[in-house]
Amino acid sequence: MLTKTMKFVAIAALILAATFWSYASRYELPLRFIVSLAALLVAFQAARAKKRGWSFAFAALAVLFNPLLPLGSFSGNVALAIVMFSVVPFAFSLFAWRAQPLLSMQSITNPTPGSRSL
Repeated sequence: MLTKTMKFVAIAALILAATFWSYASRYELPLRFIVSLAALLVAFQAARAKKRGWSFAFAALAVLFNPLLPLGSFSGNVALAIVMFSVVPFAFSLFAWRAQPLLSMQSITNPTPGSRSL
């Protein structure tokens, strides 16, 4: 649930940054933080689902939008294109992948549970 929410937040932040590109440099640090955190979460989700290529792609997005050691600033047409094209992998992962549910542990006291609950 957290990963899906972060995907929506990252998509919204990227679309807002692309829409209001002239003001994007003012909000560069929060945008970088949101997108890099979401990309890391999706990279871990992809690694857990054994999707190594997608895991590498989202790890690269996390490095690209890293707020601690930025690779560039949000100015110019190239940066705008990067922001706009970064929406695509998040949108793909949102609709193409389903989160794998965590399985509950088996009971050690009763290996064949009945139909009644405690």
